[in-house]
Amino acid sequence: MNEPVIDLTAIGAVVFDTDGVVTDTARGHAAAWKHAFDAFLRGRSTPPFDIRDDYLRHVDGRPRLDGVRTFLTARGLSVPEGAPDDEPGAPTVHGLGLAKDRSFMEQVDKYGVAAFPSTVALLHELRHRGARTAAVSASLHGRKLVGSAGVMHLFDLMVDGNDAALMNLPGTPDPALYLEAARRLNLPAPKVAVVVSALPGIEAGVKGGFGLVVAVRGEGNGPGDAHAVLSDLGDLEVRGRVLPLRS
Repeated sequence: MNEPVIDLTAIGAVVFDTDGVVTDTARGHAAAWKHAFDAFLRGRSTPPFDIRDDYLRHVDGRPRLDGVRTFLTARGLSVPEGAPDDEPGAPTVHGLGLAKDRSFMEQVDKYGVAAFPSTVALLHELRHRGARTAAVSASLHGRKLVGSAGVMHLFDLMVDGNDAALMNLPGTPDPALYLEAARRLNLPAPKVAVVVSALPGIEAGVKGGFGLVVAVRGEGNGPGDAHAVLSDLGDLEVRGRVLPLRS
């Protein structure tokens, strides 16, 4: 595994996953999942949702509905797919996803969203050195979360769940969202670095053939096949600069 370094003589842009990398929202997501799943599991012969193990294994980094399906499959449970207009908390994939979404957004509306200071510092450094930056989120609320954290101006573009729905792009571990960001940045994947935290995101970065996959390892989160692993983006060294294209 390489040292945590971004060499801007080889890398022209950096794509950041949002949750757990840009915004400090992982705990809020985990709590919202627990609230939604525990209400559904109550009275069933299966343990409650484990806010560390189940969150990291089954839902972290996945689109919301995929998280519902993955967790229920792991518990040997199944529910109908339902529809987007299901009542939040209904015993369907959509109903459970909507319950989680409502719980999470209630937290956001009440407490706001914070950006990691080390990520903000890294974004300033990258842009100062000529690198382009993009944010990626599977969430339909991706732009709202990044905007609420006050860092949207530090990204050249964002690809979120609305883009995924419009373009029918699968979520991680498929690399489609990251590859779409690279396409909009007008760079091939080998010239782009991705910074992720969840294991599906790491897998997506490797599958997509990105030049550098940096994993920010949270509690209980393994490094997967990332090229570089660190506990805080403040430990990531930036070398060189992106030279402007000659006309």
